[in-house]
Amino acid sequence: MSQLTAFLLVLSLCAFAPLCFSTKTKGGKLYPQFYDHSCPKAQEIVRSVLAKAVAKEARMAASILRLHFHDCFVQGCDASLLLDSSGSIVSEKGSVPNKNSARGFDVLDEIKSALEKECPRTVSCADLLAIAAKESTVLRGGPSWEVLLGRRDSRTASLSGSNNNIPAPNNTFPTILTKFKRQGLDIVDLVALLGSHTIGNARCTSFRQRLYNQSGNGQPDYTLDQSYAAQLKTRCPKSGGDQNLFFLDYVSPTKFDNNYYKNILASKGLLNSDQVLLTKNEGSRELVKQYAENSQLFFEQFPKSIVKMGNISPLTGSRGEIRTNCRKINS
Repeated sequence: MSQLTAFLLVLSLCAFAPLCFSTKTKGGKLYPQFYDHSCPKAQEIVRSVLAKAVAKEARMAASILRLHFHDCFVQGCDASLLLDSSGSIVSEKGSVPNKNSARGFDVLDEIKSALEKECPRTVSCADLLAIAAKESTVLRGGPSWEVLLGRRDSRTASLSGSNNNIPAPNNTFPTILTKFKRQGLDIVDLVALLGSHTIGNARCTSFRQRLYNQSGNGQPDYTLDQSYAAQLKTRCPKSGGDQNLFFLDYVSPTKFDNNYYKNILASKGLLNSDQVLLTKNEGSRELVKQYAENSQLFFEQFPKSIVKMGNISPLTGSRGEIRTNCRKINS
């Protein structure tokens, strides 16, 4: 067979397999079939371990989803958030957005351990987290999507990046939007991704200022429904009770649906960063109304936006490593 004939044969085979030349995430591209041959049961293993954890504690789904978000906004989606402090590494777990609130690391350890048994040194912690975020959404009744895979794990963490890049509950709307735009995400992604607050909890400390001193003048936030505020005050006093937990969506707290947007329209968004979607920007206000009226629209956009988020600066090819333990770099 001549070289030309052989080349044409390969080309014709690739016509039926568009990812033929992508086996090594060529050009840094991620794709769903990355583990089809090296670890075909990867997604099934993640799903199975996670399902048990969420059955034991419904809140865990939101916690895992949040970890994916907090990881991707710092150095890209590279599992830097999962690293504990050691040697020259100062863990992102101690940052203001993560301290006393980031959780679910033990569940990820359990998933990683099962993956290492099935296919050692193959599935990255960054990919594990991306798959777990999707499965968490589905387990609580949300939409599904094809997870793009092929990320590798960082050998560094950034405490300052975690402190500066992750939107805070009391940030102004322009600040939140700037933090999203810095990651290549737009206003549609912002409103859709904040819809993940349809599940999970927030601590008293993350919204207390809205109840007592929103603008530094000793007055509550006028954009918060007053009867709802009175209810919140019973368990979120002026001082103390910092770690007391409140549902982000008090209507259907464990179901992934569009009630989050309906709550905002009723002035019952829990965090300032939720309510400003309605009060501070016309574009976000329109999107809130659309998603409140049409859950299918939200269920179509959320996967698009989270896939886009999962594509922030991934390490691919020979960059980074495949950690065997998500908490520390390989020795």
